[in-house]
Amino acid sequence: MITHTPMRSQVMSSLLLAAFLVLIPACSLAADDGFVAGTGDVPLMAGLVEATDGALIFDAAAGRIVEVRASGPVAADAVLRFYDQTLPQLGWLQTGPGRYAREGEALVLDVTGGAASVDVRFILRPAAASR
Repeated sequence: MITHTPMRSQVMSSLLLAAFLVLIPACSLAADDGFVAGTGDVPLMAGLVEATDGALIFDAAAGRIVEVRASGPVAADAVLRFYDQTLPQLGWLQTGPGRYAREGEALVLDVTGGAASVDVRFILRPAAASR
């Protein structure tokens, strides 16, 4: 039979509290890691906020399928410049305006809006499915 002394209960409570305090920041970091949801390798430009609904994230045998929307008070040309400069540093090859390829995957940025506000749809597919 196991008996619980006040000291043992206090130690257990302290350990549970410490574990809880460690897990809370880890969960919030996983949700806000600076990358487009479902990718882990496509950064989310500062000023853009992902839509909370309508995201499609699917990991198929042929590769990832991701469609995520983001918007924000930034200019459309600034978004395109950011990704034209950033994605090649991460191994993405630009294949056209707002189009990139890497390791059998194709990424399309559908950017709409103007100088004051923008909507961006990130579309990631296996390269064969993107044609």
